[in-house]
Amino acid sequence: MSSIEPTDLLAAFFLVAMLLGMVPTVASLVQYVIIGWQSVRNNYSKCADYTPRVAFVLPAWNEADVIGSSIDSLMSLHYPEGHWRIYVVDDASTDDTPAVMREKMAQYPGSVFHLRREVGGQGKAHTLNHGLSIILSEDWAEAVMIMDADVLFEPVTLRRMTRHLADPSVGGVTAYVKEGSFPGNLVTRFVAFEYITAQAAARRAQNVLGVLACMAGGAQLHSRENLIAIGGQIDTSSLAEDTFTTFKTQLAGRRVVFDGNAIVWAEEPDSLAALWKQRIRWARGNLQLTSAFRNLWFRRSQHPKLGGVTFGVLWFSVALLPVFMILGSIGIIGLYYLRPPWAWSAFTALWSATLVVYLFETLFSLMIDPETGKRAWLEGLLFPGLVSIIIMLMILVPPSANPLFNGPYWSGDVGWSWRDIPVQVMLAWPGISTFFAWLVFRADRAGAPHWLRNLLLIVIGYGPVMCAISFGAMAAQYKNADLRWDKTVKSGKARIRK
Repeated sequence: MSSIEPTDLLAAFFLVAMLLGMVPTVASLVQYVIIGWQSVRNNYSKCADYTPRVAFVLPAWNEADVIGSSIDSLMSLHYPEGHWRIYVVDDASTDDTPAVMREKMAQYPGSVFHLRREVGGQGKAHTLNHGLSIILSEDWAEAVMIMDADVLFEPVTLRRMTRHLADPSVGGVTAYVKEGSFPGNLVTRFVAFEYITAQAAARRAQNVLGVLACMAGGAQLHSRENLIAIGGQIDTSSLAEDTFTTFKTQLAGRRVVFDGNAIVWAEEPDSLAALWKQRIRWARGNLQLTSAFRNLWFRRSQHPKLGGVTFGVLWFSVALLPVFMILGSIGIIGLYYLRPPWAWSAFTALWSATLVVYLFETLFSLMIDPETGKRAWLEGLLFPGLVSIIIMLMILVPPSANPLFNGPYWSGDVGWSWRDIPVQVMLAWPGISTFFAWLVFRADRAGAPHWLRNLLLIVIGYGPVMCAISFGAMAAQYKNADLRWDKTVKSGKARIRK
């Protein structure tokens, strides 16, 4: 019997690393396939024309530029008169927010309320809890809508959300938050397409699975009973208070659902520097939640849905995205030097699968939300970046006709010459694109011209930027960096697009 050589074990390790690198791609594809079942597995059969009294809670700190438009939007809802109130929880604003609130309370007497905190700065969750303690101490509210101060509701959105609360097993409902910056730019259009994938697609799939990862902080509706069941307050220990609330709702025995037909519009960051600050907070919050609920993952005995294998794989494929990407690159490079023919087969399989998933998901996303697709179709196609698209197209060319592959690289004659560098960069691109995306962010933060930022973003890709942000969040969490809740500055650019 022949013994196993150390190189065989090392080759097996690299092969496993490469396969792990494919986990996010496969998980994403499975998620899109699941969406098809929503036509037969959804909550609409249990909905009814249910219009409980709803208290809107808007945390606000220096929101003078946006709070007036948000209130006007809410006061135009198609909902029974007198069945909703707006509570703006002012976190010791130093701008004209109090003046705007005095104007709006006079304009909508008995419907708009200003709850002022004279000492603020503790973060969104503390601000929300100040308002919730007052609202829940009274008997008026039968449901509570937690939202952001800049979000604009379409007139029918509230009614489409409350209909789900007719089902007593539902404790929370979230809407489809769409990017509404006007006129917008390349970054906001990338965000608009991303929101199709992360909300309109992902949350529909989670509806089918019967478990939701997060009710969007911009529009999450709770029954009164649900808020009381989870303690009547929002978690203040994390930067992802909305995700914590979603998990606690489900662990307390109530369901949460996403309604893709209930639409709200929000202004999103229009620069990579602002986007980075916002998403680092989100990603760190998700890492905190991952640790806080570490006894839940892959344990159906703890919760049949949250502890399920499918949901766990979907969660970690996003939360640990850069880890999978780097492992995949290490695996391919290792095989390149150890087992070149294996490397070619693994590389071809990896990028062929990526090409199929890319085409399927991009076209599917554009069909899910054709309105957004009309203005962000190009960003959808460029989402992975030109470099990744070129690599995917190169896979379609037979090796014999491709000068980059028609050489000693895959036959075993591998060296360390300069001409090998393009091949090695191509092999390791899923991992090293994270580094290049970080450089694009640094250039934007340093004040690089917008045209240069846009060009680099198109070449490297928006997807790698999201991966770089996740890696940055991991680094910040490892270093135990300050957990400040930095708000995203809004300037009132959001519009309800028809």
